[in-house]
Amino acid sequence: MSGDGVRIRHITDADWDAIAAMESRAYAELGLSEGRAALRSRADASPETCFVLDVGARQAGYVLALPYPPFGYPDLERAEQPAVSAHHPRNLHLHDIVVAERQRGRGLGQRLLNHLTLTAGSRGFDRISLIAVGRSEPFWSARGFTAYPGISPDGYGANAVYMSRATAESTKRVDVCVPCP
Repeated sequence: MSGDGVRIRHITDADWDAIAAMESRAYAELGLSEGRAALRSRADASPETCFVLDVGARQAGYVLALPYPPFGYPDLERAEQPAVSAHHPRNLHLHDIVVAERQRGRGLGQRLLNHLTLTAGSRGFDRISLIAVGRSEPFWSARGFTAYPGISPDGYGANAVYMSRATAESTKRVDVCVPCP
């Protein structure tokens, strides 16, 4: 554990009640809450890229990210299906990142994002994508994500914007080529 009592770790079975509660509080008002089974299916699809943030002995945030082809994203109406292809996309989709209300404003979301970015780079992902919801595009733009206005993410709300950025590792490579829509 770090000196400030903050720790980022992999998700365990005991974390799902807290994750589902945080997700509901963050997304229910937007009509985007998926429920525990769908959330868990996303984490089960890529447990090595999904994390919980603890402050002291309490869960204070989480991130769910899973491999998806560029410009692809999870269907909020369905649980994640097991991958049928052995092809490993070089894009990691940041599906969900939440910090509990009582812990916001302390930089914990940025710590989760930094951890995810380092993990993505070390696992060979060139890009991280996400869908900005609830008019959060400026927040993500300030963190280096670029919007693709030609992509209209179905099921994520009227103002949803598909965005992506290079991982820290891929910015060091000279052979990276990102397709444009």
